[in-house]
Parts: sequence; C-alpha cells; structure tokens
Amino acid sequence: MTLDDQNENAQTSASRDATEAGWQAVRRDGRVRDELINTAHGHPRLRQLFPWTGMGELHFSRCTEHRWTWDIPYIQPAEGGGYRVSGPLRTESVGPAETAEDAIAMIIARLPPNAGPAFVGTPEQLEEYEASPGPHPTTSPGAE
Repeated sequence: MTLDDQNENAQTSASRDATEAGWQAVRRDGRVRDELINTAHGHPRLRQLFPWTGMGELHFSRCTEHRWTWDIPYIQPAEGGGYRVSGPLRTESVGPAETAEDAIAMIIARLPPNAGPAFVGTPEQLEEYEASPGPHPTTSPGAE
C-alpha cells in the first residue's frame, strides 16, 4: 500500500466517523423533524455528507468543519406541514415538497458531482485539496 493509499484510507475513515457524529448531533438537537433526518440518513449519497442544522433547516456539507460548504440545497419545514427546498443560496428556491421523500429526491437531483464523502476539514482546505493535482475520488450518481 502506498503512502497516498494510506492517506486516502485515513481520510475515508475520519470522514465516516465525523459525518456519523454529525448525524448523531443533528438527531439530538431536535430542530429538524425526525422523519426528515431518518429519510436523509437512509440515502447513501446524503449519509456520507456532513449534516448541520440552522433555523429548523437541514443542510448538507461537503466538509466536516465549520463554516461548512454552501453548494448543496437545503430543506426547511413548510408552514402547515411538508417541506420547502431552497438553495444552495438563501435567495434561491427549488420548490415545495409534500413529503420528506420528495424533499430528499429534490436534493439528490441537485447534488454536485463531487458531493461525498465529506472532506475532513474546512471549506478552504477542501478547496485547496480539490485544486491540487492528482485524482480525487468522488461519488458517482449511482454510488453507495
């Protein structure tokens, strides 16, 4: 095994640990409906991203450390039930979703090709990593 392979394996393991800790924290904080968390966590492409909450919204980041990335749409509760999918920027609206499954499908359809597994570090470190030469593993749309 090469040093690059060892580094990649360490990054993957650390990413898995950090994202699972993030999912546990989102479950504990109680600001997002359980059905949405369970549905999102049940999808392999979203489960490998770092989740975070704000104002009752469920966000997904391509990195594990704060400030997180803002290049994936997010889900917020809609008044009277259902959900609203917005983003990635606060000024952008994707549309309403009647169910958690509908909202998740809208997110999956809009994931960037390089979404996952989450990079262990900050958005700036992720940007530096992605700009460096060499192959960088990404998740293909059908990957688990």
